[in-house]
Amino acid sequence: MVWGVARAFGGRVLLRVEDHDRTRSRPEFEAAILDDLEWLGLSPDEPFTRQSDRGRLYLAAMEDLKARGLVYACGCSRKALSVSDLTSGGERRYPGTCRGRAVDGDTEAGRRLRIEPMTVRFDDLRLGALTQNPAEETGDVLIRDRQGNWTYQFAVVVDDFDQKVDLVVRGEDLLASTGRQIQMARLIGRETPPIFLHHALIRNPDGQKLSKSNRDTGLWELRAAGWSAGRVLGHASAALGLTDNEPVEMGAIIQRIRAAAMRPADL
Repeated sequence: MVWGVARAFGGRVLLRVEDHDRTRSRPEFEAAILDDLEWLGLSPDEPFTRQSDRGRLYLAAMEDLKARGLVYACGCSRKALSVSDLTSGGERRYPGTCRGRAVDGDTEAGRRLRIEPMTVRFDDLRLGALTQNPAEETGDVLIRDRQGNWTYQFAVVVDDFDQKVDLVVRGEDLLASTGRQIQMARLIGRETPPIFLHHALIRNPDGQKLSKSNRDTGLWELRAAGWSAGRVLGHASAALGLTDNEPVEMGAIIQRIRAAAMRPADL
């Protein structure tokens, strides 16, 4: 979807390895991703970047926020959040337990960003006009955990601003993150947020999104079973309703996306 939308509208594709969580990242995982993309013919337009190489950028952004009194130390674990903190969307809302905790000299705690109540409005290219209130939905956002790992929510906001990303194409399972990311982006100086397109997910017969934890078939297994790159692309685009379930080249997917631009709900 990312490559198809970018090519359909003259955009450029950035490849970013989001290895912000060093406890879960492995060189072999990165190598497998790069190999799979090359096999599919999906080449980025610029050399790829790793979040693990961009720590100084995140630190500078956090220090600026800290100087403005927007960051505090937080020692709460995920387990510390009770069932009563669950929001209607199923997320755990941080109740502000550590809001009065000082930052300097506290090396045993994570870092959390103050999110003040405000309504965030944005237009999704597929879903239309949407409204979120991050303070009510998730509360203050963890930007660095107790082990010193930068969080996804913070790192992608800083990266998108620094790399001048103006279109974010991702699955609808990340829709709930959009409001807080727009609000964080404003705090670090980005006045105009990127455009968002949250596409439908490819799901298994039970309606669940495909997941390794559910033992769903991955790309490696399909390649080992003799699938061609065109067959994989055709199967994925058919699951999103873009083409019929037959081998297809990226050019045909791009044409379908261009045609669907007049009907955003088809994306």
